[in-house]
Amino acid sequence: MKILNIHGYHGSTENSAYKALKELGCEIISPPMDYDGKRPGDIAGELKELYDEYRPDVIVGTSLGGFFASVLCAERSCKTILVNPCLMPFLMFDFETRTLVGMFGGFSDIRTKNVSCIVGGNDEVLGDHKFTERLFGNERFRRIEGAGHSGATLPLKEYFAEVLVYYKGLK
Repeated sequence: MKILNIHGYHGSTENSAYKALKELGCEIISPPMDYDGKRPGDIAGELKELYDEYRPDVIVGTSLGGFFASVLCAERSCKTILVNPCLMPFLMFDFETRTLVGMFGGFSDIRTKNVSCIVGGNDEVLGDHKFTERLFGNERFRRIEGAGHSGATLPLKEYFAEVLVYYKGLK
């Protein structure tokens, strides 16, 4: 499967999600994201262009990358996997709040059948993910007790293997 992997704030293009997907034999597009140097609207625009160019089967977004993956999911109705997503970055970062809130408003267009989500039960950065579960809670939502914010604390390879099988059958 072809995956667009969107890393988190100050994250790496070869993050834990990338490594797990690589082990599963996926073709991965993992662009470097300059969250400090670019405006949120420009980041979203670049990701839409990448999506339209490469037509990935699935988008994977980690932390702040999960916010932008959700924006794509809302606008392109694409299959998406979120890893400890930061769904309300306007509460945490000194970015363009109005732009981020506007993008967040589009989340109501997301079809939950398109979203799978794994979160750490002890996420020291984003907290308990109760809002995330209310928004995207379905049979593929996983809370891993004892896991933290780092994707390295989550069983990503096993989770991705399970969810990618689900997406292969989803039309």
